[in-house]
Amino acid sequence: MRERLPVLVAALWWGSLSAIGFLAVPMLFAHLPTPAMAGNMAARLFEAQTHVSVVCGVLLLALSRQKHAQSPEEWARAAMIFIISGTLLALLVQYGVAPRIVARQNLKLWHSLGSVMYALQWLCAGITLWNTARQER
Repeated sequence: MRERLPVLVAALWWGSLSAIGFLAVPMLFAHLPTPAMAGNMAARLFEAQTHVSVVCGVLLLALSRQKHAQSPEEWARAAMIFIISGTLLALLVQYGVAPRIVARQNLKLWHSLGSVMYALQWLCAGITLWNTARQER
């Protein structure tokens, strides 16, 4: 079971990013009466997603080491930079970019930057999933 856990964690990370960013949030803006209501709800969903991303990143880092081994698991050597980068991107978006969006400071710039950083995080999670799943064969 332990050898399959990294794939499940990586799938949760990538899947939750996909569901929130590419399905739930666009539906909020399409179906809620005002953009302000949709934006407030989207901010809460993105905050929850940050927590999921950080927990998944930390779990993947913890699972990357074999018990009593000196070097990381084979899948982790290929994915380590993407795990760390994706986790850091999640924290930067939540605590660096999101407060500026909420404060409506140069909204176009910060929203664009946040969107690019979210997409990069999604890519990091996808590459991590790819590497963890590839090692299962």
